[in-house]
Amino acid sequence: MKKIILSTAILLGGLSIQATPIAAINPATASVKFQDEYKEVDAVPAAIKTALDTAYPGVKLEKAYVNDKKEYKIDIIVRDVKSTIYTDAKGNILKK
Repeated sequence: MKKIILSTAILLGGLSIQATPIAAINPATASVKFQDEYKEVDAVPAAIKTALDTAYPGVKLEKAYVNDKKEYKIDIIVRDVKSTIYTDAKGNILKK
């Protein structure tokens, strides 16, 4: 009797596994990332320099870029660690 119950449980368990729906994966779906066009600039406004000096003592500016919205992407070095910071023209640090 135990063998019949065990066999039935295994059989029903096996059938239920095959009956589960499989999520369709569509590899043709492409994701598009939107990125603002940044152009390299030689100098940044004084407000940005002041804000960076206040937020990151000992900061060194590597490169600076600006987009059409007057948002700045600034590559900096603080204590031999490279980072990228986004700010607006007034020196407010933006989170991206």
